[in-house]
Amino acid sequence: LSLLKERGHLAQAPPVGPGGEAEGFATTEGTTILALRFRDGVLVAGDRRATMGNTVVYDRADKVLSIDDCSVMALSGSPANAYEIARMLEISFQHYRRSQLQEMSLDGKLRTLSRLVRENLPMAMQGIGAVVPIYATYEAARTVGDDAPEGEGEGKIYFYDILGAQFESVDFCTTGSGSPIIRGALYYQNRWEQPFVERDEAQALLLVLKMLETAAEFDTATGGFSATAAIYPQVMRVTRDGISDIDDETVGQTYRAA
Repeated sequence: LSLLKERGHLAQAPPVGPGGEAEGFATTEGTTILALRFRDGVLVAGDRRATMGNTVVYDRADKVLSIDDCSVMALSGSPANAYEIARMLEISFQHYRRSQLQEMSLDGKLRTLSRLVRENLPMAMQGIGAVVPIYATYEAARTVGDDAPEGEGEGKIYFYDILGAQFESVDFCTTGSGSPIIRGALYYQNRWEQPFVERDEAQALLLVLKMLETAAEFDTATGGFSATAAIYPQVMRVTRDGISDIDDETVGQTYRAA
């Protein structure tokens, strides 16, 4: 509290209750998101539920957003702040491309997102605006190494904490309130079953949907799929061909086949 007061943030924040949430000021939250590498790139997915306390606000929220032609960002936490961070990140990439006549480097993109997350720290400390993103991209062979075969590359997954610290995940990553439920299952599947990087897209998609459905079973803030209401998780692929959505029809067929 003394640090918040010294930095001038305490006076701007509403009173904080015993549970850490601002009294009389409920915020909308969104979970759960995950990303995993498969044979051709990265699959990034998220459930569609947005909550406010114990109330379901919306069941069709978009939590996986395209940032440029080769990268996407998945969002957990406060949608209002997360969407603003995604918008500023996209604008930063576009401004650099138009002013420098070239794409920003991967390191530059990661540092830009780190700065935006760090600038959101005052809101996170007040308990009304934490954002924990996952950033996924496909790195071309020329930046992977000189020995890599021409035309090949690899998917990359990065995640951040609320201070903006950046970490690279080799095989998979998940954040949000449902992530503790499925993190161990993902590790088991990758370590003791078939490694994710050896699976094709159909196998990876089936695993992603199973994990999100497992999280929804034990975490009330995570929404499950509903065939009658046509509510399915949002899934995007990141490959050397760019980024694209996996349509609801394909997701629905995968659920029915499982």
